[in-house]
Amino acid sequence: MAKSYSNDLRARVAAAAGKGKSNRVIADLFSVSASAVSKWSGRYRATGSADAKRMGGYRRAILADERDWLHARISEPDSDVTIRGLLVELADRGIIVSYGALWNFMHREGLSHKKNCIRERTGST
Repeated sequence: MAKSYSNDLRARVAAAAGKGKSNRVIADLFSVSASAVSKWSGRYRATGSADAKRMGGYRRAILADERDWLHARISEPDSDVTIRGLLVELADRGIIVSYGALWNFMHREGLSHKKNCIRERTGST
């Protein structure tokens, strides 16, 4: 992910734009693009600060509300459900998610569908 320009540079560019210089002259002076000068000076006029907005953020898990149901469904004694099967069951419940989203949820929760020793192949005779 790209890093934003420093707030010091943004403030100096916005101050220069407030003095009436053109965006292209300011852009050449500070080695930034003319559109950056326009955006930063506009933000400074609107909010009083040319500081960068926050990058990234927290995205709430789609399946957080279904956590208890998924745990109960997987822990059933005769549960031989696959991730694709869970996708169908979730769709029946009105929750449409991708295979990757469900896989990531299962991985984060520590839910595994590994084969157990009982299902191992028999040895040679």
